[in-house]
Amino acid sequence: MLLTITTTASPATDLGFLLHKHPGRVQEFGQSFGTATVFYPEAEEERCTAALLLEVDPIALVRSRGKSSPDFSLSQYVNDRPYAASSLLAVALADVFRTARAGRCTARPELPGTPLPLELRLPALPCRGGPELATRLFEPLGWEVDAQAVPLDEGFPEWGDSRYVRLTLRGTARLSDALNHLYVLLPVLDDGKHYWVAPDEVDKLIRAGAGWLSGHPERGLITRRYLGRRWALARTALARLAELGDETEEQLEPAVEEDAPAGETAADEAAAAEAEAQGDASQEEATQGEVAQEEVAQEEAIQEEAAPKAKPLNLRRREAVLAKLEELGAVSVIDLGCGQGELVGALLARPRFARVGGVDVSSMALTIAARKLRLDRMPDSKRARLTLFQGALTYTDKRLSGYDAAVLMEVIEHVDPPRLTALERVVFGRARPHHVLVTTPNVEHNVRYEFLTGLRHPDHRFEWTRAEFAAWATRVAGEYGYQVAFEPVGDDDPEVGPPTQMGVFTRDQRS
Repeated sequence: MLLTITTTASPATDLGFLLHKHPGRVQEFGQSFGTATVFYPEAEEERCTAALLLEVDPIALVRSRGKSSPDFSLSQYVNDRPYAASSLLAVALADVFRTARAGRCTARPELPGTPLPLELRLPALPCRGGPELATRLFEPLGWEVDAQAVPLDEGFPEWGDSRYVRLTLRGTARLSDALNHLYVLLPVLDDGKHYWVAPDEVDKLIRAGAGWLSGHPERGLITRRYLGRRWALARTALARLAELGDETEEQLEPAVEEDAPAGETAADEAAAAEAEAQGDASQEEATQGEVAQEEVAQEEAIQEEAAPKAKPLNLRRREAVLAKLEELGAVSVIDLGCGQGELVGALLARPRFARVGGVDVSSMALTIAARKLRLDRMPDSKRARLTLFQGALTYTDKRLSGYDAAVLMEVIEHVDPPRLTALERVVFGRARPHHVLVTTPNVEHNVRYEFLTGLRHPDHRFEWTRAEFAAWATRVAGEYGYQVAFEPVGDDDPEVGPPTQMGVFTRDQRS
């Protein structure tokens, strides 16, 4: 299998500094499943191309996997792995170009941060989803995508296309970003990995996807496929990627082509997750040992470069809401649009909140919330404090009334603007809690998110500036007898403000 990387930025031979591979030499790197070779088919001042050729030994690959195919043992040796780009190439790329992926160059420290005109070519790439999927995955990252289906047999066009594509990517990007895009998306397009997908794969995905994955419109599909459709790991990864906004149920719920096996229920999923966690000891031990040798140097390089972990915005938002509720002295709280129950769980963990409610329009979200809260195993004393129910915030519902405080955390931006007046009437006019906390994205802050185009989430109907939010909140407060104050959530940027804005409504005692 072959990958070529071409640049025309003069002097183009600087590519050798970035890759830490001299253009005048051919270098070989042993892998547990074969040999990776780096060479330069062309190395001129105006144009330079580096090639990574991976020759796979199918016998070594079978031995490293430590387990034979259950249905057709010959398939271990007769398959496309030695020829088609896959997770094998991704692992080799991570090993051979580990310093380039980390964005380091001691000899020329200014080079890694400089975007270059790049052309990446993969002549044979398994792609479950065809050229259209390759385009959907790479175009949002700024690449011009040329993906052509490879026919089964050019002599018999009536046989149709194979599952392979010829992929060419052109664009201007930092080399480290380009390599990380390939590292994540090659196994995603193939929809398979050659080694055991363990929990530490979540950390690898988060590190390699830093700066681009959280804002990718297909991050749900990418996460599920990268993690081998292990739903427990996918939920963990998506929760960690939620910094740009709350994850909603459609990102956790598989798309049609991503469906879980037929008949898989919540109980089945839990049992499967438990079985996966225990794993096949012999297989995991053999595979993990091989993969660790291949990737340990790359992991260390990335960890050295990694900045201290910032607290995710969704966690900071939840903490800000909880702190404000405690400051206001609320004892009973209802989460309006509770989603998968993160805030509800945090409220239940604080005994001072004697009554906690959660409502959402999505039955799927409520099912996930009940599972995450372990409702079936919750102690009676805690269960007595909780009420979960399905409902729409645009229709009057007596169950919404009687709480000290209501929270609309990242909810209003999901409501069509013409229906906002109905929500205002239901929450502020009919339910009328003493306090209402509303958080919503500050659209002015979006410029601080690299690779983000448009709104922060495809389901957002709008996102407001600070002035627009203040105008809406002031009008609603005046109309329904509340006072409103505004607080930032997250780092308050002096130019564009905080990533999240919060309005704290307090009902006028005279009303």
